[in-house]
Amino acid sequence: MISSFVGFIPTAAALTTSPPPIIASLFSFSGTRPNNLGIQAGQLANCPDSPNCVSSQSTDAVHQIAPLVYEDSATEAFERLKMIIQNLDNAKIIREEQDYLYAEFTSAIMGFVDDVEFNLDEADQIINVRSASRLGESDLGVNRNRVETIRAVFQS
Repeated sequence: MISSFVGFIPTAAALTTSPPPIIASLFSFSGTRPNNLGIQAGQLANCPDSPNCVSSQSTDAVHQIAPLVYEDSATEAFERLKMIIQNLDNAKIIREEQDYLYAEFTSAIMGFVDDVEFNLDEADQIINVRSASRLGESDLGVNRNRVETIRAVFQS
């Protein structure tokens, strides 16, 4: 009788990887893709009042984060950024344009989705960024940490 349940006991390796799709779909908190993403009047969307968003175009201390700064060509900088995003866990590029990149990041356990956007500003040699959770109030600093991780790799 016990031997029939052995196959159901997860190994340590299974606990550290993403759950099987059927399990992930049962516990998915992906929310709905926002309809305000993209560049509007030269700007990324404003952050909501909740603290689970950061933006380099925000002026308040809760949401403000520095843009990515580059010194090489705009094309090289944006290609480097794209490669960084493609190599990050749980990231999927949804939309890519010459000066705009939109990716979704999905948490491995509960399936929370964060929308992350980048906008190339060639005149100022910066890449503006906005990273926001779709659901919930607090993100425990996940969006800010993600942008700082991307920045660290981008500058190295």
